[in-house]
Amino acid sequence: MPNFGKMTLTELIKPEGYACSCGKVHTCGLKYLNIGRGIIDDVPAMVRAMGKAKPFLVCDGNTWEVAGKRVDEALTKAGVEHISYVIPCVNGESGLPGMSRERISPAEWEVGSVIMAFDPSCDMFLAVGSGVVNDICKVAAKATGRPSAVVGTAPSMDGYASNNAAMEKDHVKISLYTAVPQGILLDTDVLAQAPMRMLWAGLGDMVAKYIAICEWRISHLITGEYYCEDVAGLMRAALEKIMAASDKIAQRDPDAIGSVAEGLVLAGIGMAYAEISRPASGLEHYFSHMWEMMALERNEPYDLHGIQVGIGTVLTMKIYEKLVTIKPDRAKAEAHMAAFDREAWEAQIRRVFGKTADQIIAIEDRVHKNDPAAHAVRLNRIIENWDEILRIIREELPDIHWLCDAMAATGMPMTPKDIGVSDQDVLDAYIGSRDIRDKYLSCSVIWDLGMTDEFVDYLKTCL
Repeated sequence: MPNFGKMTLTELIKPEGYACSCGKVHTCGLKYLNIGRGIIDDVPAMVRAMGKAKPFLVCDGNTWEVAGKRVDEALTKAGVEHISYVIPCVNGESGLPGMSRERISPAEWEVGSVIMAFDPSCDMFLAVGSGVVNDICKVAAKATGRPSAVVGTAPSMDGYASNNAAMEKDHVKISLYTAVPQGILLDTDVLAQAPMRMLWAGLGDMVAKYIAICEWRISHLITGEYYCEDVAGLMRAALEKIMAASDKIAQRDPDAIGSVAEGLVLAGIGMAYAEISRPASGLEHYFSHMWEMMALERNEPYDLHGIQVGIGTVLTMKIYEKLVTIKPDRAKAEAHMAAFDREAWEAQIRRVFGKTADQIIAIEDRVHKNDPAAHAVRLNRIIENWDEILRIIREELPDIHWLCDAMAATGMPMTPKDIGVSDQDVLDAYIGSRDIRDKYLSCSVIWDLGMTDEFVDYLKTCL
C-alpha cells in the first residue's frame, strides 16, 4: 500500500484512487488542483480541466472584492461564458476585530438564495471564498446535480477538498455529505492577505487533527467504528507540514501560507478518502459547534470556526491531561448508569440547548447512547483496553506546552475569554458535546466511566 503521507498532491488526486487494506478504494474526486503564487488568472484552465463551459460564480460581498472581480475578469478575458452572483448579507455585524462587518452564514437562507439565482444553463458552480461560500456551493451543487470548484481566499479551514459541508440547519450545526469540489485553485499571494483572524483560524482547524486521530482510534477500539491507518497517516503528514510553517504565519510569508494551504488541502483529501469527517474533528470541534449553536439561539455573533476549534483544542488537551491519570472503576461506572434519570437528562438538554432541545432529544431516541445494554458493552471494552487507550493517547497527542507555545507565538486567541465565551458556556458546551451527534468522543468515554461531573469540576479549574 502506498504511503499517502509521502505522496505528492498530484499522486493523491489520481482519478482511479487506491485500493486499501481497510476495504475502501480511496478517491477524492479532484480533477484540478493548483497551489502557488500569482495563479489566480489560471481559473479558465481549471474550468477546462473539469470539462465545463459555463460556470456560475458565487461570492459574498467580501470575497467579491478580494478575488471575485479578478476571477470574473479572467473568465471574461479568456472568453469563458459565466454568470456571477454575490450572496447578500442578512445576518448583521460580525463584531470581530480585523474582519468585515458583513458575514454570511452556511444556512438555509443563503443556500436558497444561491439556488434561486442559479441559471440552469450553467454547468458548474465556482465558489470564490473559503469555508462558508465553498460549503454553500457544495450543497447547491449537489441539489442541482452540478459539480463545483473553488478559488480560495483564505487558508482558514480544511474543507476545500472535503466531501462534507459544515452547515446550520434549524440552528443546529450539522455535517452534510456532498461531493469534493472537482477543482481547487489557491493563490498564496491572495491567501497571505486574508485577515489575520482567518490565518489563525486555519492553524486552529489543523491543530485539532492531533485530537481527531486520537479519538478516531479510541472509538474504533471501543465501538468498532471504521478506521483507516493509511488515512490517519495522511492527516499526520498534513499536521507536520502545518506545524513546520506555523512560526511564519504571523509574518504573512506566502511560502509559509502555501505550506499551510497544502496541509489544509491534505486534510480535506483525508476526509474525502475516509468518506467521513472523523479524521479531522473530535471533541475540540464540538466546543466550537456548541458555542455557535448557543450564539444562534441568542441571536448573537460568534467567532470564526477555526479560532473556536483552536481554543477547543487547548481545552481538550487539558481534559486529556486529567484522563491519563485516572483508573477505570467498573462499580462507579455501573452505578452511574443505574442512576441515569431520563427526565433529569432531558431537563439538562433543554437548559443547555433551548429551542433546539427537541432535535437533540430526537438524536438520542434514534441512536440510544444512554441505553444500559449498549453502555455495558462499551464499558467492558474500555476496561479491557485501558492500557491500549493510554498508549494511543501517548502516541497521538503532542506535549501540551509545546503545542500551546506554537499557537500562542502566532498571536491567536488561546482561551474562551479571549473570544468572549463565558465560563458557563464552556461547561455547558462540554456537557452538551456528547449529545449533539452520534459520534464517540473523549467526553463519551468519560460519561461511560461515570465521571462527567468530575471533569466538569476539573474544567472549572482550567478557566
